[in-house]
Amino acid sequence: MRFQLTGEQEALRDAVRATVRRRAAAGAWGLVAQFPAPLGGDAQPGIDRALWRALGELGFFSLRLSEGDGGAGLGLPEAVLAFEEAGRALVPGPLVATHLAAGLVPGADTGEVVVAAVDGRIVEWMDEADVVLPGAEGAVPLRSVDPLTPLHRVPAPAPVDSVAVLLTAAEQLGTATRACELAAQHARTREQFGQPIGAFQAVKHLCAEQLVRVEVARVAVYAAAVTADPADIAAARLLADEAAVRGARDCLQVHGGMGFTWESEVHLLLKRAWVRAQRGGGRAGSEELLAAELTA
Repeated sequence: MRFQLTGEQEALRDAVRATVRRRAAAGAWGLVAQFPAPLGGDAQPGIDRALWRALGELGFFSLRLSEGDGGAGLGLPEAVLAFEEAGRALVPGPLVATHLAAGLVPGADTGEVVVAAVDGRIVEWMDEADVVLPGAEGAVPLRSVDPLTPLHRVPAPAPVDSVAVLLTAAEQLGTATRACELAAQHARTREQFGQPIGAFQAVKHLCAEQLVRVEVARVAVYAAAVTADPADIAAARLLADEAAVRGARDCLQVHGGMGFTWESEVHLLLKRAWVRAQRGGGRAGSEELLAAELTA
């Protein structure tokens, strides 16, 4: 299958990228400014409501609603492109839950209302959300490894939504892409022993393997968006999780100790990838679904 984006799809991707870049450049969700000290401080993450409304105006949440219902009448491929850009920029907030609630919860489609929902046994941004969908009763707060994703855990798991899994895979793909870009950029500019560290074979291999994982995951995620087949989505999720988690780890390796500092976003890529990898009950559900399909 050969994937070639249409002009409209490229325009959508570029519009989402430009919107989140503008807010990030303004320090809107403050990857560093919000958290000047390690996790022990009193700073709490917050949802950038202005960005949420800007995404709503762009149609981010209402992409898949019919035009008669005020949406764009687009499909999963376009939603995947939008969520890939959000993952690339580490946009905080329950994006998937709000997107899936568009047309069901008034104001979700325009970004005026933030919706949280149970994903597996986890609820993200429960206290910050305007609406929490049923199933979160008895949720208790967790200490999140990602300072930009507050978490609650519920006693009983909720059913896994395959569209939510695919959109999460798209976010992971965006994060993996960003990690690959940052690693390559640092390898070209950081010098040791009088030459860029990218000239050393070990660093070359790290960057090359990152790129391979990203592009394999990209094909899988885009294909799953076209077919919407649960097995394709499960495979895409596994590949995207691997690309994001291993890619962010390798990016940290290329950056060395600098990647762990609050002046760098590199460690946040890894922390967000870890949190997303636990959505929908983690890898096990996707592995079991895919195994059943392959052995049927």
